[in-house]
Amino acid sequence: MPAPVAPLPNRDSVTTIRDDGSRAFLFPADTHGRFTRARQWSAAVLIFFYLSLPWIKINGYPAVFLDVTERRFHLFGFTLAAQDLWLMFFLITGVGFTLFFITALLGRIWCGWACPHTVFLDHVYRRIERWIDGDAVKRRALAAAPFSAGKFFKRALKHTLYVLVSAVITHLFLAYFVSLPAVWAMVRAAPAEHWSMFAFVAIYTGGLYFNFAWFREQLCIVICPYGRIQSALIDDHSLVIGYDVKRGEPRGKLRSEASSQKPESQPTATAQASSEDSRPSGIRPLASDFGDCVACNRCVNVCPTGIDIRQGLQMECVGCTACIDACDDVMTRLKRPTGLIRYDSQTAFAGNPTRWLRPRTFLYGALLLVGASVATWALSTVRPANLGITRITGAPYIVSADFVRNQFLVRMLNKRNQPARFWLHVNHAPAELRQTGLTTMVEVPALGEIVQPLVLQLSRALYSGPFEFEVRVQDESGKFHLESTLEFLGPEARLLREEEEEKRERKK
Repeated sequence: MPAPVAPLPNRDSVTTIRDDGSRAFLFPADTHGRFTRARQWSAAVLIFFYLSLPWIKINGYPAVFLDVTERRFHLFGFTLAAQDLWLMFFLITGVGFTLFFITALLGRIWCGWACPHTVFLDHVYRRIERWIDGDAVKRRALAAAPFSAGKFFKRALKHTLYVLVSAVITHLFLAYFVSLPAVWAMVRAAPAEHWSMFAFVAIYTGGLYFNFAWFREQLCIVICPYGRIQSALIDDHSLVIGYDVKRGEPRGKLRSEASSQKPESQPTATAQASSEDSRPSGIRPLASDFGDCVACNRCVNVCPTGIDIRQGLQMECVGCTACIDACDDVMTRLKRPTGLIRYDSQTAFAGNPTRWLRPRTFLYGALLLVGASVATWALSTVRPANLGITRITGAPYIVSADFVRNQFLVRMLNKRNQPARFWLHVNHAPAELRQTGLTTMVEVPALGEIVQPLVLQLSRALYSGPFEFEVRVQDESGKFHLESTLEFLGPEARLLREEEEEKRERKK
């Protein structure tokens, strides 16, 4: 009968840390397969999307332009002012709930397929490295080789390209905040003319170079908190990348076709595929007692974080699918079914059906739906202009011989890309209230604002105490309006009456 499934060894240390505490640098082998091709296409689309947004104009502005200097934020033709930043709450929480929901269903698919760190590292910087240094075997040999002219040339060329790519990414990132024409003008000018931006570009470029040239997988393992909180976001029914222990264990050895004809009592030759180009060919298992895993370690050699997926789900796994394509390639060559390592849930690996609809997904989905609904309502309340009215600094009101006067500053902000004209009306106030300022139509320039005084005064004889009134601003076309409720302040009417009586008594 088949041998029992052996338990997998436990690993208590991080894969990139040796026993003496030093850093173990990884040389992940390249892979080929359906998931690798899909990730390459996905990365190409994401990189193109990132690089093209500052170039695409919508309503006269880049598709994404976070103009911090002017406090304007242009998002795909939708313009927000600084007063609308409260909407960022919905954006941030929406991203959080979306990530929770997707993680509960699909595990760390974000890390392996869409995380900017993974996309640029795997599909830009490591492409450069493989182009210059060669495959994993050659890269490992080059790292261990003594310093020479050839090694110096390769290192210099590779790191020069790293710096250039990092600088390009940094300048395009800066364009999201100052626009491409402004970035180009800064590049052509002397560094001293824009020293703060120059310092930002230098520091940011250095940070990217350090991360992608040296730190690499340590960002995912040491700094990024997502791997640590995934245990709170997923459960046994979440889709993860895993190893089918029942099918793969115990791991069998391999022998050639010629050796397979010998009696079982004779010794057999084994094959260990430990490099990128070492792949099983024309070999089959020694005995039917073994599982489908042939201990070729291809899944370990291609892992960008150096883990052994056969030890179960681990914090360091970024869901890159490299081990799936590597194992499927070996299984195909051995003429065995693929999927020994695959996307599946822990429940399915144990032989039970996966439940997609469960309390966790309902909760995250409900939170996401509620958040999306509230965000939709919040966006519908955004108007193409903003109105702000503040009381002029100083005395809240002024009492003269004939009037009680209140003074305000009216700030009108136009968020449109063309000039707009507005009317201002004072409603729900005594008919005798006199208005000075903003009595005619006001024109506000495109994406500009005006600040003008508004003086309201009421005769002492008609003043009966503080009251509320409404200031209403309406655009010329009458398509939208803004209101602000204010209070007309003044002394108690009784005091004014007593003062008037005292004046009359003195006149007598």
